[in-house]
Amino acid sequence: MYRRISGPVYHNGKENWRRLTNKEIYESVKEPTMKETIRLNRLCWFGHEQRVEENRFPKRVLYMNLGTSRLKGRPRNRRQDEVREDGRIVGGEGWQEKVCNREEWMKLLRTARDRRILHMPME
Repeated sequence: MYRRISGPVYHNGKENWRRLTNKEIYESVKEPTMKETIRLNRLCWFGHEQRVEENRFPKRVLYMNLGTSRLKGRPRNRRQDEVREDGRIVGGEGWQEKVCNREEWMKLLRTARDRRILHMPME
């Protein structure tokens, strides 16, 4: 997939212009992608939800059971499934114990952002 036009590319002494692929653009940019940012923010909010008191609204909604039946076919990804997968990628097996300690959790998320652990290469 081509999106942006790059500057001149020199090949055999000639100046040629070509389009860069999204993959090439993301590899050259040092900022996190939109997907990485969403995943990190989701983990940050999950950590906040885990540390608030039990009677607060975000915590009650997190564990609320609506009692509805699911549709036929492949189950859709739930928010808990996404958080569980992202947490496993960032913190390994014991990631859930690190959530309770705010400083340790934020350090883990900063490390994930800096090392681009949640980066999903484009195909």
